[in-house]
Amino acid sequence: MKLAKRAEIDAFFAKPSPAVLGALIYGKDRSQVIERATGLARQIVADINDPFNVSVLTDSDIEADPARLEGELQALSMMGGRRLVRLKFFSEKATLDKAVAATLKAHAAGEFNRDAFIVIEAGGLGGDSSLRRLADSDKNLVSIACYEDETGDVVRMARETLSANGVALTSAAMDIFAQRLPKERGIARQEIERLVLFIGPGSHKTLNENELLDFLGVEPEASLFKAAQDAFGGRMKPAQAGLRRAFAEGEGGADAMRALSLHYNKLKLLKSLLQKGMGTKEAARAAGVFWKDENDLLRQAQAWHVDTLDALAADLIEADKLCKSTGMPDALISERLYLQIAGRAARAGL
Repeated sequence: MKLAKRAEIDAFFAKPSPAVLGALIYGKDRSQVIERATGLARQIVADINDPFNVSVLTDSDIEADPARLEGELQALSMMGGRRLVRLKFFSEKATLDKAVAATLKAHAAGEFNRDAFIVIEAGGLGGDSSLRRLADSDKNLVSIACYEDETGDVVRMARETLSANGVALTSAAMDIFAQRLPKERGIARQEIERLVLFIGPGSHKTLNENELLDFLGVEPEASLFKAAQDAFGGRMKPAQAGLRRAFAEGEGGADAMRALSLHYNKLKLLKSLLQKGMGTKEAARAAGVFWKDENDLLRQAQAWHVDTLDALAADLIEADKLCKSTGMPDALISERLYLQIAGRAARAGL
């Protein structure tokens, strides 16, 4: 049966029904999947690391030995009582999905050890997944989808963690913090815990919005624009670091390509204005260069050759298309181009 409402999910996690023999927890937010699966596992057995009472399998194990899952579900606990089987299933192979679904269906029907509880952690299963359809419909199984956290979920998680550590944020500061948190739950939780350390656990201090900005630093989008500037300036390590920080905070490859293209256009315009005889200050202002970046971009405009910049246009367009194509590793595609540009800039003397 499918559990969708927070209240029913929380109720099940607090006290799993004895009639339920397994749970499928799936979704693109892998950290949330693992967090929920681990929480449920702890409700089934006292020690989730007990090698005699807990079995952990992967999709590779099942593919190598199709009977392995059935054997684990038939096994009895050495000490008596409940036994836990954890299956980390992130395969996209339809044949494997069907095979696991068939074994799970038999277990739900009571054909194996009824004291064995199975928790399956899976990726973003589509509506055509046999495993998902079975868990959604069988009364002896539950399915829980893990979507990206809504703002309300993020605020709730942040408030609970801050309160547990004796610190807090004002309402205005919390609004800012919630908007800045990454979408992926595992990274969001790390940021919340980092904020706790910044405030001071047990200090009973409440941060306002101005104090919070000291912790937040620059916006993720600002990190991308700085990374693009570093790339065209031949600073490979800072470019890569800024890019990865932005990715960790929820930005994607398409966002990175937008920042790179905007810097490229600004640099081309600046170079064109300088070649027409315009003064450096006037050219920088006309190209929309921020005064703090003026010296750096003027150096870039002098070092990059027009032909090299023109040739780069095709690479930018191709990488942007790939980043927007379904199934392509957009972060890796954009990062590769950032590093290639940084390398060309370094060879140009920057």
